[in-house]
Order: sequence, then structure tokens, then C-alpha cells
Amino acid sequence: MTDDMNDEAQNARHAEKMKKKKAARDKILATKTIEKGLVIVHTGKGKGKSTAAFGMAFRSLGHGHKIAVIQFVKGAWNSGEKQVLERFPELVTIKAMGEGFTWETQDRQKDIDNARAAWEAAKETILDPDIRFVLLDELNIVLRYDYLPIEEIIEFLQNEKPEDTHVVITGRNAKDELIEIADLVTEMTLIKHPFRSGVKAQEGIEF
Repeated sequence: MTDDMNDEAQNARHAEKMKKKKAARDKILATKTIEKGLVIVHTGKGKGKSTAAFGMAFRSLGHGHKIAVIQFVKGAWNSGEKQVLERFPELVTIKAMGEGFTWETQDRQKDIDNARAAWEAAKETILDPDIRFVLLDELNIVLRYDYLPIEEIIEFLQNEKPEDTHVVITGRNAKDELIEIADLVTEMTLIKHPFRSGVKAQEGIEF
């Protein structure tokens, strides 16, 4: 058998295989008819939790949806994402409510007060009928330290969040209760990080 005939047979088998795969895929997709606002959690020790969430924010923005970002930890937040988002003031609401990680502030009561203020702002934006996508960046951090009661967050997301609003929550150590009620949960796994080799945060990569 010549190489051309061999390639032709392989191509034919591949085409038949993909045809069957497409038919099976189309059958599965036909059963997916629900439209709803999702609760999404990005957690884990690996990089990319907020980055992936901002990717979703940009995607939503690209469709002309109004979005909001509530930053629970970083107060003096000056990142590449922020600089891009600020170019669309008619579509984007940004609120940086924290004053840094708790080991930086070293003031537990101030951290609790900031977390409460951020959550109140978060609820307001989630309930805004004009806003389709809300990113609660690093909410998992304040929940980890019990600066906010997890029961309150769960109750709001389950009973008060509008049906068509997407809410994305980021940060390490997501609470089990939050994972349980979320529609989509992704855990970022750390395999290798330049910080361990003495490399500081790089513009355009970390911020």
C-alpha cells in the first residue's frame, strides 16, 4: 500500500470517527437548555484564580454586559486589569475595599470592618438589575479568617441573588459550604512558581 493510500484510509477513519463523535456531542448539547446566573468559585494554591475571573469579566464586557469588581483585600490596587477596566466607565463598577492582607494591616477589627463594608457593597451591586457579572475578588480570604459569617453569604447567594446574575468568588481555601452551593468550582494547583526562586512579582504577569 502506498503512503497516499495509507493516508487516505487514515483520513477516512478519522472523518467517520469525528462524525460519530459530533453526533453524540450534539445529542448531549440538545439536553442542555437551562439558562441561569452562575455562582463560580476559583480556589487553590496555584496562580490564576483572579486572572481567570478577570478573563470572564473581560468576556462579559465584550458582550456589552455591565460588570462590577469588588476587591475584598487589595486596597491600593493598581493592576493591568484595573487600568483596562477603567477605560469603560459606562460598563464597569470597581470598588477596592480592603487595605491589604491581614498580615500587612495587623489590625483584626479594621479587617473585619473593611470586610463588612465590602460585603455590603457586593450585595448592592449583585442586586443591581443592570449589572450582569460581579467579581468578588479574594472573598475567600476574609471568609477563611471568619471576618464574615459564611452562613450570611450562602443565604444571600441562594435566596437573594438575581437568577440571571453571575457571581465569581476567588481566593484560597474556599469554605466547604460555598463549594457545596456553587455551580462551578475550579481549584488551581501549584506545580512551580518563580517566587520560590527569588523572582519578584512581574508587571504584566502578577499585576
